[in-house]
Amino acid sequence: MPHEVHAVVAAEHGAPVELRTIVVPDPGPGDVLVAVRACGVCHTDLHYRDGAIGDAFPFLLGHEAAGVIEEVGPGVTGLAPGDFVVLAWRAPCGACRSCRRGRPWYCFDSVNAGRPMTLRDGTSRTASGGGTPLTPALGIGAFAEKTLVAAGQAVKVDPHARPEAAGLIGCGVMAGYGAAVHTGAVGSGDTVAVIGCGGVGSAAIAGASLAGARRVIAVDIDDRKLDGATRFGATHTVNSRGTDPVEAVRGLTGGHGADVVIDAVGRPETWTQGFFMRDLAGTLVQVGVPDPDMRVELPLIDLFSRGGALKSSWYGDCLPSRDFPVLIDRYLGGRLDLDGFVTETIALDEVESAFDKMRDGRVLRSVVVI
Repeated sequence: MPHEVHAVVAAEHGAPVELRTIVVPDPGPGDVLVAVRACGVCHTDLHYRDGAIGDAFPFLLGHEAAGVIEEVGPGVTGLAPGDFVVLAWRAPCGACRSCRRGRPWYCFDSVNAGRPMTLRDGTSRTASGGGTPLTPALGIGAFAEKTLVAAGQAVKVDPHARPEAAGLIGCGVMAGYGAAVHTGAVGSGDTVAVIGCGGVGSAAIAGASLAGARRVIAVDIDDRKLDGATRFGATHTVNSRGTDPVEAVRGLTGGHGADVVIDAVGRPETWTQGFFMRDLAGTLVQVGVPDPDMRVELPLIDLFSRGGALKSSWYGDCLPSRDFPVLIDRYLGGRLDLDGFVTETIALDEVESAFDKMRDGRVLRSVVVI
C-alpha cells in the first residue's frame, strides 16, 4: 500500500521550500523503495527551487542520498531489502546510442522510477493514492523519509560507511572527483589547478591528489575555502580576489600553466581564466553549471593556437555501479576524506536555512539526517 511520509517540496518558482506530506507508491516493475538515511543539500536543489532547471513544479528536492532498501519491485535482481545503497541520478538504460557504443557513462536516456510520487493535497487522486504528481530532483527526490527510484539508481555499497558521508558521492563528490580522474584524466606528475573550492571543487582536488598529481593549486576568493582545500590535497592556494589567478598559477608552474584546469564555478570569467591558465596543449574541464544566458567570447586564433582540449564533465563521466563502491572503499580505507565535506547535519525542516548558508559560502555541505 502507498506510504505517506514527510518531504521537502518546492511548490512554486522562487518560493521558500515547504515540509509537506507526500505519497510514495509501492515499487512497480524495476523499481525499489528506499528508506532515506541522509541527503546532502546541493546547489542543484537550489537551482530547482529557483526555476533554473525547469518549471515542472512542484519539485520534490534532494538527490545526494544514502539509504536502505525497504522493498523491491517485480523483476529486480541484485538488490534486496536491507541493502545499504547510494542513489545515483544516472542509471544507464542499456539501449540508447551511447550505451550501445559501450559508453554508458554518457547514457542519454537514464532510467527513473515508473510510478509518480505525489502530494497528499486533497486534489483529484491518482492510482497511487495521492494528488498532484511531483517532479523528483534529478529523478530521485530524497529530502524525504522514503523515496522511489529505479533499481539501477540504487548502488549497493559497504554498509560500514557513514550515511551522512556516503550519500555525498551520489552527486557533488562524484562530479568533482570524476572531473579530475575521468574527464581530465589527471595522471602521475601532472600539475592541476582547480577554480572554486566548494564541495565539487574540493572533490576535484581530492581526485587529482589521489590520481598522483605533483602539484594541485586551489583557486578561490574565500580564504576559508582555501584553508579547507589543503585538507583534501591542495599543495598551493591562490586567492583570486586580489591576485591575477592566471599569472599566479603560471608562477607556480615555471611560467607554463597547469596541465589540467578544472572550473568548478561555471561562470564566463572563471572559464576564461581556466582557458589561459592551461599550459600549451593542456586540458580545461568545466564541471561548474552555468546559467543558461551566460556567454563566452574568445578570438578563434586563441582556440587554435593554444591546442589541447576543452571538455565538459557530466556527473564526472562516472558509471555509478563501477565508481560508487570504489569511492566508498577508499573512504573506509582512509584515502578519501568524505567526512571532511560534512559541515553540519540538519533536519528536514532546515533545508531552506541551509540554502542561505550555501549561498554565503559558510558550508561545504549541510546534510539532512533522517
